[in-house]
Amino acid sequence: MKKLLLPALLSGLMMATNVQASSPTAHFKGEPADTLSQAVANFAEYNRQLAELLAQDEPSLEDLGTIHELTYTLENALEKINEEAQAMAVNLEEVHLGSETGDFARVQSHGADYLEAAQTLVP
Repeated sequence: MKKLLLPALLSGLMMATNVQASSPTAHFKGEPADTLSQAVANFAEYNRQLAELLAQDEPSLEDLGTIHELTYTLENALEKINEEAQAMAVNLEEVHLGSETGDFARVQSHGADYLEAAQTLVP
């Protein structure tokens, strides 16, 4: 059965590639991740869906297509999470530097921004 799966998979992927090449507007874009909250929600939900599909012993070509589509949303979510994590690191460094120099206004301002994002990641 596994020997038959590879040619079928390759055939399905080639057909999908041909469809995408002939119709770029048909390419799946995934769900947007405009905010950190939206990215975290999509990340949780689409990872849950991916885990269910990966738990199967032999996913179908349709399942692989679904997995392919899920990855777009997960990539969008990770891109936003990474972007926000970098901003968090900058704010945390400002808190650190402000605490070293006794700049309470700097600590409060950047600390509030840091915590707002951090609490979105870890409620």
